[in-house]
Amino acid sequence: MAEAADILGAAAPARRRWLRRAVVLLAGTPVLAALVYAPAPPAQAADSAVDVQLLEVSPNAPMKSDTLTISGSVVNNSREAIKAAHVGLRVGPVVGDRASIDEVADRTGFRAGVDPGEIDPAFAVKIDSLPSKASRPFTINVPVGKLDLGKDGVYQLGVSLSGETDSRPYEQVLGIRRTFLPWQPEAAAKRSYLTYAWPLISTTRVTAETGSDETQTPVFLDDSLAKELAPGGRLERMVSLGKDLPITWVIDPDLLYTVDAMAKGYRIRNPDPDGKPLPGRSKAVAEQWLSALETAVQGKKVVALPYADPDLASLAHHGKDVSGTLGQLRPATDKAKQAVETVLHVTPSTDFSWPVNGAIDPSIVNVATSAGAHNVLTRSDSLQETGALGYTPTAARPIGAGATAIVADAELSTAFEGDMLNARDSTLAVQRFLAHSLALNLQGGDEQRSFVVTPQRMPSSSQVESMAAALRGLQGGRWTQPSDLEAAASAKPDPGAATQVPGAGQYPEALSRQELPVSAFEKIRTTQDTLDRFKVILAAPERVEIPFGNTTNREMSTSWRGRPEEAGVYRDQVQDYLIGLTEKVKVVPKSDATLSGHSAIIPVSVQNSLVQDVHNLVLRVKSANPTRLMFGDSGVAEQEVTVPADHSQTLKFPANATASGPVEVTAQLFTKNGVPYGKEQKFTVEATEVTPTVMLVIAGGVLLLVLAGIKMYASRKRAATRAAAEESTQPSDESPDTGPQSTSGSGTGETVDR
Repeated sequence: MAEAADILGAAAPARRRWLRRAVVLLAGTPVLAALVYAPAPPAQAADSAVDVQLLEVSPNAPMKSDTLTISGSVVNNSREAIKAAHVGLRVGPVVGDRASIDEVADRTGFRAGVDPGEIDPAFAVKIDSLPSKASRPFTINVPVGKLDLGKDGVYQLGVSLSGETDSRPYEQVLGIRRTFLPWQPEAAAKRSYLTYAWPLISTTRVTAETGSDETQTPVFLDDSLAKELAPGGRLERMVSLGKDLPITWVIDPDLLYTVDAMAKGYRIRNPDPDGKPLPGRSKAVAEQWLSALETAVQGKKVVALPYADPDLASLAHHGKDVSGTLGQLRPATDKAKQAVETVLHVTPSTDFSWPVNGAIDPSIVNVATSAGAHNVLTRSDSLQETGALGYTPTAARPIGAGATAIVADAELSTAFEGDMLNARDSTLAVQRFLAHSLALNLQGGDEQRSFVVTPQRMPSSSQVESMAAALRGLQGGRWTQPSDLEAAASAKPDPGAATQVPGAGQYPEALSRQELPVSAFEKIRTTQDTLDRFKVILAAPERVEIPFGNTTNREMSTSWRGRPEEAGVYRDQVQDYLIGLTEKVKVVPKSDATLSGHSAIIPVSVQNSLVQDVHNLVLRVKSANPTRLMFGDSGVAEQEVTVPADHSQTLKFPANATASGPVEVTAQLFTKNGVPYGKEQKFTVEATEVTPTVMLVIAGGVLLLVLAGIKMYASRKRAATRAAAEESTQPSDESPDTGPQSTSGSGTGETVDR
């Protein structure tokens, strides 16, 4: 055995040399060579071990002479360190259509053969080492001329990190982020019209409560609006950025009146239910915002939505069958124009309505146009195209009955609905918006088209910043030119564009779940009925008609979407406050009374604790038993009532008793048209019938008392006379105990007792 081992050991070197020669020979066959030796392929895909974040693309729509700057960071999410890495730029190819833009934007992970190769390595950023969980910033600067951009269009732009790890010791793509580069270096022969609606809308802040002062200082739910108006706040950014942008202002007039009220002085509802309202402290902020807005809207188109931005879909689906509900829309439109003219000193258009998310059906269109608006802002994901045109048609579409649907582009309108707080999300959203706008212009033939963008109603501050960045990217005017909503509404429609309003069954279920229920409109109706009865008795009805009328509009506001509990509390508080006001005019509770004799006067008081006079009231008293107690010739009597502010008025009702015993009397106020007002008050009158015999006995008793009194008086007078006579017969004292009396008159300032 030992000998055999020695022989094998001596033969081992020769055997290894033979194996090496065999490998070399076999390597000549490609397939076998691949099995024996597999060199690392360049930039193979990995499972996104690295997060590539793009923080800036500048300029976002470059020209030929520009230098493209892309800044960002790479984050190593893996457990291994990355070595010999670099950040590279990948450009191209041109994205064919809008659907391809969305496909590229949604793609994740590197795809060899699909994603383009890197440009000149000279522009790559080297990163020698990237430890696990570490991040590194990068900035790539490339002259646009080095990108080899060809025809006009949207180019795919990728930024990737390639490197090695211990487990994969060869270069591979470890992470990639894609965006877009719109390329239109020269102004296009055909440039689309682009209208961007810039919404100034907020949530309801004002209650129905007002102060008792002459100006009726309003009471706010809270002071949260001040944060939106202050520097850096959502509404402040809307004004500061919007003033320099080609936009159409779309304003809820209730917001203007609310801020105007803040500027004039306001109060905040006290968290303590029994406490008085607290003074508002943001008057200066409101004044500054209004001044800035007034300056910003000069020379711009302004669209005023109906007052308080009513939820048209909720009205159409749940409110139209509640009496009087739709009647609120026309006054809301009239108030809208007045509010804008009063506060901003410009004349707005009130010919536009805006259903939530632009979703429409026939009933929504009918309600929208009933307020006097002929133009309905909808969206392309509601009024969809069949695809037969092969391009996106102009926004304006006739939909019958003299109405026009302004179909906003859904992709552009929803571009900034995500979280834009992070620069990486904002950058990607801006580039995608610009890409879609260029792709729109490149569609179709030579005819100019008009497109509209209606973003979310209440964008956050960061979303506003992103929207503004996108619009600044279009200011070069190379493929779009600014327009306004009025011009968009009057643009010539495409003959083949869709004009069929979708049926009720196509309305989005998610939006339906957010609508105000029928019960909400029924409560609003009840409150309105109470207000109508209350106004009749007031000497100055406008003091309640105006604040409660505005509050009725606010109860129907779109701003309650997604907040059903808060909306319900608001409606309850409005109704409770109004009922509390009506109860300040009432019949004063009366204690039981006794009626002795055949007839008497029964007083009943009416109290008015309001700060204004009340009139047009009738106080009616009614006997429950007219055979025992009568008022006049029957069991009922009434008198008109007028009571000054903060006073009470007592009315006297003659009553006749025809029999003895208790009788219940009801006192109730009525309006002059016969409608009961307030709560009735009941009291008992104890009626006592007095007969002639009783009267004779009483008279005899009284006569005896009088005679006895006369006799006693005469006896006392005789006794006093005798005493005086006896005293006069006695001698006088020699030394009187009083001094001599003066016979002169009293001096000035003296008093004489008599």
